[in-house]
This record gives sequence, structure tokens and C-alpha cells, in this order.
Amino acid sequence: MASGKATPRQKMINLMYLIFIAMLALNMSKEVLAAFGIMNEKLETSNIKTTESNLAFLSGLETKASENAEKFGPLYQDAQKIKELSQEYFNYLEGIKKGLMADVEDPKDYQVMDKADYLDGMFFQGDNLTPEGKEFLKRINDYRTQVLNILPANMTEVKASVESRFQTGDAQGKVENRSGDKIDWLNYHYEGFPQVASLTKLTALQADIKATEEDALKSMLQGQLSSEVAMTNYTTLLEQEKSAFYSGEKFSGAIVLGRKDATTRPNEVNLTLDGRKLSEGADYEIKDGQVKLLVGAGAPGDHKIQGSLVFMQDGERTEVPVSSTFATISKPNAALIAADKMNVVYRGVANPMSISIPGIPNNKVSASAPGLKSVSGSQYVMNPGSGRTVTITASGKLPDGQTVSSKSEFRIKDIPRPEGSVSKQTGSLKMPRGNVEIATIGAVLEDFDFDLNLAVSGFKFKVPGQPTVAVNGNKLDARAISALKRASRGDAVQIFDIEGYITNNKSYKLKKVSPVIVEITN
Repeated sequence: MASGKATPRQKMINLMYLIFIAMLALNMSKEVLAAFGIMNEKLETSNIKTTESNLAFLSGLETKASENAEKFGPLYQDAQKIKELSQEYFNYLEGIKKGLMADVEDPKDYQVMDKADYLDGMFFQGDNLTPEGKEFLKRINDYRTQVLNILPANMTEVKASVESRFQTGDAQGKVENRSGDKIDWLNYHYEGFPQVASLTKLTALQADIKATEEDALKSMLQGQLSSEVAMTNYTTLLEQEKSAFYSGEKFSGAIVLGRKDATTRPNEVNLTLDGRKLSEGADYEIKDGQVKLLVGAGAPGDHKIQGSLVFMQDGERTEVPVSSTFATISKPNAALIAADKMNVVYRGVANPMSISIPGIPNNKVSASAPGLKSVSGSQYVMNPGSGRTVTITASGKLPDGQTVSSKSEFRIKDIPRPEGSVSKQTGSLKMPRGNVEIATIGAVLEDFDFDLNLAVSGFKFKVPGQPTVAVNGNKLDARAISALKRASRGDAVQIFDIEGYITNNKSYKLKKVSPVIVEITN
């Protein structure tokens, strides 16, 4: 439309197209307006339900405060403060919503609520905010600050939620729009929005208030304070016929609730260990409502604790029976196999291994795998061959004649790539010419789990502008020294194609050794 010389008629047509496009851009879809209205209805309903729930939580905390004012009185007072702050801020927003909807005949006819005049006139005056706009911002910031000051320090999650819900931009009150420009938070969220969209935003802000109130009250009744509110502590206990089971046996046991409360102290403790009566102080102590045993594990085998705990309730004597068994040495159903230095084994290295089965003598345990050799007792050495994994099988016989067998798979990895070194220095370095002449060229494995003796049988030596010299051994020969003497100060001398090997395993082919670059300093 903008190319060439247009006739007056064409110019008029072009102008009509521009006006039509502008009208499309300004025309808010009726379906979108209706969607905002439906969302507002759902938020209003949710706010009513949350209000009822919050009243129930506050009533529960009030009951606890009446039962124990010392513990729960301060919490109830804080809850009341948050309730009052929330209700005041909620009512303020409700007043704005009433003014916004004052001229609407049918509050359900969302498709006609496409104007932005009310809040634009209320909050903005040119490029500045009206007193009402400043008050709106002050209210949200004050609510956030006051609630954060009331909440206990341990309610970190609730505090984080409050910060997020009532954030008004960065330190300068700015937010970034879709174009990447920084604009005022209030302009970004409320300027130019259709009436029904602004109504929904205000209701959503009220929903955030109710959610904040709910989070705070729940945390005071539950969360970190739940044990104090309930006045009881419970833990799960496993009741079983015996302390250990053989593989293949049917497990017999049950999970039960056990009470753990410092105020629940038994009046009498009548316990025996393998028939021997236990005495307080020497064999057990009562702490935090628990009878903590101080006895030794004893000889190998099963040990039985029997007796009762006696509680006096309303003048009545109540006995709680005790019957438990523990084993000093658990009856095993699997072997323990572990690499002494790593969770993998390395090819080309004698990997030390410990293989044993608890409760079975080492001379009754056997282990097998390709490359695995027994050294003594539970000590083995693994020299893995080809492949990516190796499986070790261990087996042994229990005293009752049953055989225990287990398999463990280990990854096989190659020795990592060594780094070339000049006088034990790696990478790029600076060195005087004389030091290079007498330096020893080596190969090192930094941060490797094994101390391997690496040596160098040859390398290539390159001075800028000079032919590459192939050197046998680990020091510069006469030709390399002659080339080095032609190097200038600042030249980078390269030592590459370093041929490294393991002194006690020359058959293993190491990965290519990293080169070394030396800058001549004189």
C-alpha cells in the first residue's frame, strides 16, 4: 500500500484499511469478556468457602488457647491480627469493586463491560498516579509488610508465598512488559483493561488475601506446631515375631502406632533381658517419655526383652506388656561386595576388592568372576578384561546348611587420558631455555584413585620455524637441544605425541597423552 505513487482514490482506500485494522485491534472479543466474568464468579465462590474454612481454623486455635494460654495464647493473638488486617484490606478492595460496578445494570452481562474508564480515571492522571492510585499501592505494600512482621520466623514457606502474592515490581516498582520495557506495576496491571478484567483482577487479589490468611492459620494449627497443638506425638513401630528372616520365608509382622510424649512417664518399669531383671540407671533410663535401654549387645544370638510398663490413670493401675527380640548378629540373606576405592573397576589396574558374608567365616565364602583372584581372607584382586561390565558371584554356607548366594555387577572403565608433563608441570607453562634442556618429560594421572607408575618412552619436539624432532626416551636429545637453541624468547615450544606406559603393565595401551606447551622466557 505504501509503494509507488497512489491516486487520491487509492489513498482513501488505504486510509479505510488502516481505520478498519485499528477498529479490530480495539474491539475486545465478547467471548473473552464473558470468560473473565465466569472466572470472577468462580473466584467469588472460592473466597466464600475459604472464609468459612478460615473461621473454623481460627476457632480451633482459640480453643487451644483457652486450654493452654501460655503455649497457644500468643499464636492466637497473632492469628487475630492477621485476620483483622486481611478483613480490612479485603473490605477496601470490595469498596473499589462496588464503585467499579455502580453503573452496571446487570452484573451478569459481562459482554458490555469493555470500558476502562473507571479505574483509569481513579488511578491515573496523565503520566502520574492520583491520590487514589498511590493509596492502592500503599495498601498492598502495607499488607504484605505487616503480615510478614507478624508471621513467626519458622514459617518460611508462608512468608515466601506472601512475598510472591503481593509483590509490586522491583525496587523501583517497575515490571517488564512484552516489549522488554520497564513500566510502573500499577500501569502494567490496571491501566487500559476492560471493566470485567479489572473486576476479576481485584477479586483475584482478594483470593490472595484469603489464601494468605488460610496458610497462616493452617501453619499455626498444623505444620511445625502440629505436635504442640495435638499434645501427643506418635511414631510407627514394627512388631514382628523375630528379628531376622531367611530368604524365601514369609515375613510375619505388623506396623503399629506408638506414642512418644515426654509427659507420659511410666510409674513403674518391670523389664528383664534374657531373664535378668533390669535396673534404672544401670540398664535403662527414662527420657522424653521413652525407656531407653543402656544394655550391651551381649553374645551372638537372639535376645529377648520381656516385662511391662505400669501407668497410674485415675487411681487405676494399668500394665502395658513388653515383649521384643533382637539379634546381636543378624542372620544374613545376601553377600556384601564393595570396591575398596571406587564404585567401578579399571582395566589395566589390579583393583582391590573386599568380599564377605556377615556371620559366615571367610574360609566358607567363595567368589568368582573373570579376572578375580583371591589374595587372603576376604581380600581379592580384580583385573578386568574386555567388556563394559563384570559380574561377581559370592556364595557361602550358613550354620544350618543353607547356601547364601549373591551377585553384584561392576562397570569396567579404561584408565583416563594422562597429561603430559615437563618437570612434573602440565598444560601450558613458562620456563627458561636451560630448564627445558634438562627437563624430564613425563605423563601423570591427576585425581586418579590409583597411584600408577607411568613412564615415557618417546615424544615429538617442535620449535616454531624448525622441523619436528622425534625423541626416544624422556629427555631432549642432541637434535632437540639444537632446535631449542634456535628458539626466541616468547616462542611456544610443543611437546606432543608423548608415548606413555605403565611400568608394571606394559601390555596395557594407555590413551593418548595430552601435549605440553612451553613458552621460552629467555
